[in-house]
Amino acid sequence: MKIHIDIDDDATNGKVADAALVFEPCDGVMDGLKLIGFGIWERRGSDRGLNVTMPARQYTINGERRSFALLRPETEKNMMQGLRDAIVAAYRATVDDENKIESLTAGEIATGTE
Repeated sequence: MKIHIDIDDDATNGKVADAALVFEPCDGVMDGLKLIGFGIWERRGSDRGLNVTMPARQYTINGERRSFALLRPETEKNMMQGLRDAIVAAYRATVDDENKIESLTAGEIATGTE
């Protein structure tokens, strides 16, 4: 399984990226499928950092808006933290790669090389 990150260039609302889990041949019947709906957000307040939201379906009952998690742990609730950590790590690696490309491109422009 790979984690695909799609950076949000207009992160004015706090959402910095979307993420998807992309399944590979070694994942058996999931080969060629992807699970979308993960969001990566900047935290507000004194607890700065990143938060990952999981895919969910929203619905309304008696005027109250609720959500139903589409991806849940079978046994332990702590199991989701490992996935959240992996998504944040993939996001940080993607941002680092983009920064390297941007600085390389800027250096090429400054020196006139391509």
